[in-house]
Amino acid sequence: MDYIKVGRITNTHGIKGELKVFPLTDNLNRFDDLKIVYLGNNKERAEVEEVKYHKGFAIIKFKEFDNINQVLRFKDDFLFIDAKDKVQLPKDHYFIFDIVDCLVYDTKGKEIGIVTDVLQYASNDVYVVKDQESGKEYLIPAVKKFVVDIDIDNKRLIIDPIEGMIE
Repeated sequence: MDYIKVGRITNTHGIKGELKVFPLTDNLNRFDDLKIVYLGNNKERAEVEEVKYHKGFAIIKFKEFDNINQVLRFKDDFLFIDAKDKVQLPKDHYFIFDIVDCLVYDTKGKEIGIVTDVLQYASNDVYVVKDQESGKEYLIPAVKKFVVDIDIDNKRLIIDPIEGMIE
């Protein structure tokens, strides 16, 4: 089974086994739709009983746990979902985990590097592309003017950089 990280468990909340989760998603209300999640590195299956929100965090209560001592071990772990339960994105929208590790080429077929990170800004995302040979990093705005093709299945991006973008 493939898993997707949707949150980082930052702490417990109260004494009844609730966990405070920092969302790793753009849509905080995404947690409302979760029924089954997997906790920690061992992917312990848990059924969501209730979700509340407080100051940008999700507070999640699970049916399997009813006191703080049962959930303390998950602090600083991640919250996962089954990959089949991920939300469907509109056309030309991608998950960050799909973009990271893609090989990047220019329109002439020259390899530029590999996407190591995606920086999120209000106007648009920016792909951090690292040249494997030189170690240089390039910042590529994730806009159609520069990113002409994204092939997630083959982990490949084609860019059309302007002068000075790749030097």
